[in-house]
Amino acid sequence: MFDVQISEQADKDLREIYEYIAFDLQSPVNACSQLDRLEAAIKKLDNMPEKHCRYDREPWLSRGLRVFPVDNYLIYYIPDMDEHVVTIIRVLYGGRDVNKEDLL
Repeated sequence: MFDVQISEQADKDLREIYEYIAFDLQSPVNACSQLDRLEAAIKKLDNMPEKHCRYDREPWLSRGLRVFPVDNYLIYYIPDMDEHVVTIIRVLYGGRDVNKEDLL
């Protein structure tokens, strides 16, 4: 089993996703459901964290960054196989151009 840790930036991302859906889209029920799905997917990384594909751009490829989709969002994380720790780096809307904006 791996210890799953959420970075400050990823925690901020999750809060912003919730606030956008709950307040901007005025749908607090959907915001809660979306957050639940994201958190459930993140928790599953405690087992077999290498099952998702590696992010294919440097410098992140050599650092072991991995990414997987959950609904319209992408979860970026780095597993440390020696320390048995998975660190969630970012949770971003899948339609964003992370390469262009250099968000990672």
